[in-house]
Amino acid sequence: MAYAPLLEEPLVVHTRPAIEMDDEQFFQFCQLNRDLQIERSAEGDILIMTPEAGSSGRGSMRVGALFDQWADRDGTGQVFGSSTGFMLPNGAVRSPDVAWVRNERIEALADQEWHRFLPLCPDFVLELRSPSDSVRRLRKKMEEYRDNGAQLGWLLDPAARRVEVYRPGAEVVIMENPTALSGEPLLKGFVLDVPQIWAAMERKKS
Repeated sequence: MAYAPLLEEPLVVHTRPAIEMDDEQFFQFCQLNRDLQIERSAEGDILIMTPEAGSSGRGSMRVGALFDQWADRDGTGQVFGSSTGFMLPNGAVRSPDVAWVRNERIEALADQEWHRFLPLCPDFVLELRSPSDSVRRLRKKMEEYRDNGAQLGWLLDPAARRVEVYRPGAEVVIMENPTALSGEPLLKGFVLDVPQIWAAMERKKS
């Protein structure tokens, strides 16, 4: 799958020390700019992301649907899409392409927290590389998720047909063009058909 080069980094807006936004102010800032996909780094920088390419948008929809179907059957947690903001313990606000959180952690949230960016790191995160994403930046995000409490992370790189698996206290496992990816023991019974995701990202021709 050949990718044309696109802008590989988000627009970074430095605010500190001139402007200090607390969590509520940042939430309101994002609400005022709903047409933008915005994240915040642990250092307080505002990151304005580029829109997804058609290929990765299609891939994200497919992989999200597969996780949602599994989560409905499993019943132990809930799946969130790429528009959901998570406030990590280090102060960053991130929006993984797919996230899964155990029910007991969701139930422990106050009503106000449920209606804001969720103040937790997901148990599972998945990032699907878009043509506008640099591998270096995505790897840093995966390491950040792991360091902030994620128990499992998958980085899917369709351009290289590669999957990277992140677990706490373990070396990153790199899988070249795998046919299947098991979520055990965290995601009980879930197996991702990886070629199905690659195929979903290819342009269909009549």
